[in-house]
Amino acid sequence: MVQRLHLVFGGELVTPEKNVFKNVEDLHVVGIFPDYASAHDAWKAEAQRTVDNAHMRYYIAHLHRLRDEETEASTTEELG
Repeated sequence: MVQRLHLVFGGELVTPEKNVFKNVEDLHVVGIFPDYASAHDAWKAEAQRTVDNAHMRYYIAHLHRLRDEETEASTTEELG
């Protein structure tokens, strides 16, 4: 079974026109979710909670896309 993990995070942007965070140390990590549907629910809740601040943005990162399951693991990964 393949896991499709998703990370939901957000923070204040320098300007609403660009995806550049004002301070990466202040990023809000909502959590890691086992599927897109639950990640979307968490993203939507945070986006609605901060709707009055035009500089706040929340994102869903598809963690499962960071790995290629078909590629053999590196030697350092095998140690983990």
